[in-house]
Parts: sequence; C-alpha cells; structure tokens
Amino acid sequence: MAVELSPEDVLSQLDQGRIAPFYLFYGPSEYRLEKVLDAIRERLIPESARDLNLRIFYGDEIKSNHGEIIDTANSFPFLADHRLIIVRRTEDVSASALDSFVSYLERPVETTCLIFVSSKPDFRKKFYKTIKAMGLDVNFRELYDNQVVPWIMKMARSIGLNIDSSACGYLHQIVGNRLRDLASELEKIYLHYGKRPVGVAEVKEIALFSRSFTIFELVDHISFKRRKEAIAVLKRYMEEEGADAALSIIGMLTRQIRLLWQTKSVVDGGGRSPDIVKKLGVQNFLAEKLRRQSEHWSEADLERAFELLYQADGLIKSGSGGQLVLENVLFSM
Repeated sequence: MAVELSPEDVLSQLDQGRIAPFYLFYGPSEYRLEKVLDAIRERLIPESARDLNLRIFYGDEIKSNHGEIIDTANSFPFLADHRLIIVRRTEDVSASALDSFVSYLERPVETTCLIFVSSKPDFRKKFYKTIKAMGLDVNFRELYDNQVVPWIMKMARSIGLNIDSSACGYLHQIVGNRLRDLASELEKIYLHYGKRPVGVAEVKEIALFSRSFTIFELVDHISFKRRKEAIAVLKRYMEEEGADAALSIIGMLTRQIRLLWQTKSVVDGGGRSPDIVKKLGVQNFLAEKLRRQSEHWSEADLERAFELLYQADGLIKSGSGGQLVLENVLFSM
C-alpha cells in the first residue's frame, strides 16, 4: 500500500518544480493546510494569469455540476504552465458525484493540479481509496510537542525574524501548539523588533500584554505552589476571558501536572536536566524549570492534583461556576 504524503513532501516537490496532478488534503491542522495551499497557489501560477487558471469549488454546492469541475480539469492552462483547481469541503459531496471523479483520477491532465480538501475523508469509499492507493493523500496532522519549536524557528526565518532557540521554546510554552496563534505572535514580535536579535527577555516584553502570558504565568505560579499569586492571576484571567475559559485552564493544568509527574520520575531515577530533555522532548530551559518545580510535589500531591482536575472538569460541565471551582482546586492542590 502506498504511504501517505506529508505536507513537507508536497513543499519539497514544489521546490523541485514538480507537482502531482491531484491530491487529497485532510487532517486537523487547518493552519498548515492553508499555508501549503497558499504556497502552491503562489508558486504554481503567476499572479497575472491567476484569474484565468485558478478555480475554487465548494462541496456543498456540487450536485449536478460536478461535470464542470472535470471539464475545467481537462482544459489546458491559459498563459501559464499549470491550472489549479481546489475543491473544498469534499466531505459534503455525494458518493455518486465523488465516484464520477475516479475515471479522471485514473487519467489526469498533467498540467492541472486538482486538490480535494476534506475534513472527514471516508477511506472506505471508492474515491478516497483510489487517491490513497496512489499515495497522493496528504495528512495535515497536528505537530507533536517536540516538533513545534523547530517549526517556530523555521517560520521565524521565513519572515526575517532573528530569534534564538530559547526564545522559541519560551514562546511555545506561553502559546502552546496553536500554529496560527504562534505565527501571529511571531509577526507581532517582528513588527516590534525588526531584524534585531530576539531572546527570551524580548519575547516576555511583548507577551506581558497578551492573554497567553497570563495563563502561562498562572501555570508557573501553580507549579511552584505560589497560592496567593496563583489566585490573583486566576481572578484576572477569568475577568478578562469569561466563564468559558475555565475548561481551557483545566486542560493546561492537566498537561502541566503530567509534565511534572514525568519529570519527577526522571529525577527520582537519578536523572538530570539533559535526561528530562530526552525523555519529555522539551527545551533545555524548560527542563531545568520543570526539575525545580517538581521538587515542590510528591507523587501523592500529583495523583491528588489529577483527581481534583478530573472532578473540576465534571463540575464545570454540569453547570458549576468555573472560577469558584478553580479557586477551590488551587487551595486543595
């Protein structure tokens, strides 16, 4: 069976001047997907010829006119080397309409790049199975934690931002894995500093005014068991973000308690910060901080914290006030 392509495979082919006649794009990382679509659009068709050679269709609009897409795909480009067709929301296209594309996929026009975008591909269906069998399905997975900092550094280089790896690691910690938010923060930092060197201090200066810093500050205070400071930050954050923020806080805290537990396991086994980096896949500066934070927690503390967060999640989902529940959790932890 053919192996699915990664987004990086498609960009590498594009760098080499190659492009497949069709792809299926899918997966949860919408930001990565849109960035690859943008790259294909920008590099495949000159701007002057884009109006003539770029068509976008939407699945929920495709009923009896799916033949128009095939006719367009069979047409040669005009004043350009390629024609690009994007079919969005392919999951909304009926099974019979999708089947009508299979004969085209078996004999595609090489000067056309036809990209199907689906949020829910069903690989039991003939259409999706055909593309997968040809190895032209591209899965836009969310990045793992240890892939995010290299992604930040690469994105920073692409916009001309001179940022060091520690600052990228710090940015990852205060923003998380949300690539769209990370890209937005990088652009904000670039607008402020331009091509000047950027370290952790510079990122802190910009992030002080962002909500991402506030929740990072909250997690830090809790990890060091600074109860008074944690309660003050929690109140400020809930006032700014509203009741809906409670569940996202629980998610962040659950992740942090898990990291502290893993860190404690490494340290109790005689490990040091480099061992934490290797085991958890985190940056050096974060490994050292986790090591110091883990000294404030016993295994019983961590086990109780998990139980408290689980109970808090249930209480909030059943209608209890998020701020009051979280304050009680912080006191109990």
